[in-house]
Amino acid sequence: MEQESNTEQQSWIRSFLINLAKIYAFTSQAIVKALVPPYEFREILRQCYLVGVKTFPLVGFTSFLVGIVFTRQSRPSLLEFGAESWLPALVSIAIVRGLGPLVTALICAGKVGSSIGAELGSMNVTEQIDAMEVSGTDPFRFLVVTRVTATTLMVPLLVIYADALALFGSFIATAVFSQTSLSLFYYQAFDALAFVDIFSSVFKGFLFGLAIGLVSCYCGYNSSRGTVGVGRAANTSVVTSMFMVFILDLLTLQIIELFR
Repeated sequence: MEQESNTEQQSWIRSFLINLAKIYAFTSQAIVKALVPPYEFREILRQCYLVGVKTFPLVGFTSFLVGIVFTRQSRPSLLEFGAESWLPALVSIAIVRGLGPLVTALICAGKVGSSIGAELGSMNVTEQIDAMEVSGTDPFRFLVVTRVTATTLMVPLLVIYADALALFGSFIATAVFSQTSLSLFYYQAFDALAFVDIFSSVFKGFLFGLAIGLVSCYCGYNSSRGTVGVGRAANTSVVTSMFMVFILDLLTLQIIELFR
């Protein structure tokens, strides 16, 4: 009995190390091929449209609501201390430093991550990837590198877009209770921000996009055959991407704090 337990433990460790090596090889290959020509510009632009433009309405609507809700929840606490005038500064710091990048990344992980995982998983099941190899096309460069590049480029833009709409939603919520003009609100909001805050927001978007692209492509590209594998690839893409987003958010927070 003890021998069987040791055998299972060794098997689990061996499987874990093998998967870790596969992830490292996949990630390094994606980064190298993204930097070395030839480039699939047309496919990259198509993926940027799918990742960025198609996600604009969802990110914009969600960010707008986040700005309204956060402002409505923060205002009573500030009123207790007679610091309602600090509301624009508080909201801008919270949104730009944390909420904007995090909400955008979670939306992209759910929408874009599941789409990429399911798409590549179905292509793997129907042997389209093998057919591309036979026809002389590099499937890794065409399928993986283009999608990773698109998520890496578009998520930071979506973060900036989300921050702007969240602040506008905050202004709407603030203007309901006080006679604050749009120019005054944005002046107070941006006066509380430093360059490192805006840089960290965009930098987080870059890292989140890279993580979402790599995780989703890895899960879909290496999915098991069969319809069950497609569903598992989409589910694993979403869950793992969100998990990576929280880890990267924590790590970048610790690094950025060193420069404040």
